[in-house]
Amino acid sequence: MTVARLLPLIVATPLFGAAVLAGATRRLPRPAAELLACLFAAGTATLALGATAATSPSVERPVEWVGGWRPHHGRSVGIVLAGDRIGLGLAALVSLLVLASLAYAWRYFDEPPRSRAGSFPALVLLFQAGMCGFALTGDLFNAFVFFELMSVVAYALTGYRVEEARAVHGGLVFGIVNSLGAYATLSGIALLYARTGELGLAQTGQALAARAGGRPDAPVIAAFVLVVAGLLVKAAAVPFHFWLADAHAVAPTPVCILLSGVMVELGVYGTARVYWTVFAGPGGIPAPDAHRVLLTLGALTAVAGSVMCWQQRHLKRLLAYSTVAHTGLFLIGLAQLDAAGVGGVALYVSAHAGVKAALFACVGILLDRYGSVDERELHGRGRELPGVGAMFGLGGLALAGLPPFGTALGKAVTEEAAGGWGTALSLVASAVTGGAVLRAGGRVFLGLGSRPPDAPEETTGEAEEPETRGGLLSRIPDSMLAVPALLLTDALAVGLVPGLRTAVGHAADAFTDHPGYLAAVLSGRQLRPPATPAPQWTAAGVLWGLLGAALAPALAALAVRRPAAEPARWFTPLRRLHSGHVGDYVAWFLAGVTLLGVLVAGA
Repeated sequence: MTVARLLPLIVATPLFGAAVLAGATRRLPRPAAELLACLFAAGTATLALGATAATSPSVERPVEWVGGWRPHHGRSVGIVLAGDRIGLGLAALVSLLVLASLAYAWRYFDEPPRSRAGSFPALVLLFQAGMCGFALTGDLFNAFVFFELMSVVAYALTGYRVEEARAVHGGLVFGIVNSLGAYATLSGIALLYARTGELGLAQTGQALAARAGGRPDAPVIAAFVLVVAGLLVKAAAVPFHFWLADAHAVAPTPVCILLSGVMVELGVYGTARVYWTVFAGPGGIPAPDAHRVLLTLGALTAVAGSVMCWQQRHLKRLLAYSTVAHTGLFLIGLAQLDAAGVGGVALYVSAHAGVKAALFACVGILLDRYGSVDERELHGRGRELPGVGAMFGLGGLALAGLPPFGTALGKAVTEEAAGGWGTALSLVASAVTGGAVLRAGGRVFLGLGSRPPDAPEETTGEAEEPETRGGLLSRIPDSMLAVPALLLTDALAVGLVPGLRTAVGHAADAFTDHPGYLAAVLSGRQLRPPATPAPQWTAAGVLWGLLGAALAPALAALAVRRPAAEPARWFTPLRRLHSGHVGDYVAWFLAGVTLLGVLVAGA
């Protein structure tokens, strides 16, 4: 079987698994449903990894026209799946993290009625299908369809514990804000269709190039703004990020593993994919304008995410805002608009997914052991969990950029590509987010410092309901300990395996090759992309990583020794913006769309 023939199976396998679980729910005992879900997720991961390994310079971008509806004279009506190494690698990462989430959730929730025994794993498999389809599609409208499949399932998973009002509220906020993003994306797709008469990524890019003449006209600019706005909502970039912390605070821990580990990164991937396939050629958005958009939003996102992360005592919110900060760093890497930046971001995302998922897994253990995710309430109570504390501390250092973790390598490559103040901002953001994790870990697992004072108006994580049946008062299941350990090991492997760095370098070359993508999809010709050096460790990168890894514990130690009685006054306005009111978040969505328009058309 050729690599191209595997592409539909990567999407169909989890869809089929979800259908089996949904149809057999009343007949399957819970252990059987969870085992089947793990098998389908593992099968999809095997297909994605096999397809990734089978790509080669001669078949750099395998393309499959579903149903055999191939283009005729450059025009088509068929559905195309395009599986370059970046897309296939992301599908593999999604599948592996889904498998980790299902393994972590093995007999995790309170025992449901027989009628709901397979509902959670079925939803997770649907989520996996949507994410894999989004990573592989070569069609704008089908990207929207997979985008919506992913979103609708994410709403249900976020509010899975419907008996709790907070879960319903968090799910509704998630649903409303992300639905606005979806409407914006669909409107942008409609504008592109009206402008070009095409929906395929390659066909649309070719049609824009054929109409090229000076700067892009208003419909093209509006289409770019709307499509990218919808994708940046999913990526939780400022000012589209407000839903993220509210969703993470109420979502079950296995769902948080997926939301922060891969779903946010898919928004970043979608932004890059749409730009390089549709808007990077003649008639699209000029590179200086795209650079300005991504760099400005990346810097705002990194700063706001870092500040909000440092001020949290609710551990799930703390980790959610650290995801926002690192999304900003991903966007800064993409803003360089070259293969070096894309390669660095690909490595960064691969390792960050494992680190962030491991940290959420550790927080889930605390929640189910002590019924709290509040840093103040948990002070010193984690001493009896030294293994969990060690993993939590390693995760914090990895976020700060400690070599040889893959986060350090990816961050070093993007810093080198960005240079100047981009390097300084990356250093500070990673040190602050890593320091916030280490501060919380020092207080919870080591009992360092005095118990921090209570602060008015601050979101706490006290009096939470444990998510496991009966809590974890006697013994923590081996699966819940093995999953974060393996995820951290994978993040370490990203920085240590030389062959992976070479493969990522080739993948980034192909991803940023606009003419090569068009040739592969429209005519089946495999063009060799221009070669650039593969991402590598450098002395400067190691030194910057060590500096960040030294700053993080220093900041944590300072915070533990001198806890503030209340947040600084300059922070109050920023915190009040995160009000939890969906009307405020809708207003900020509209402000973000306006900002994007100004950044693109303001030159």
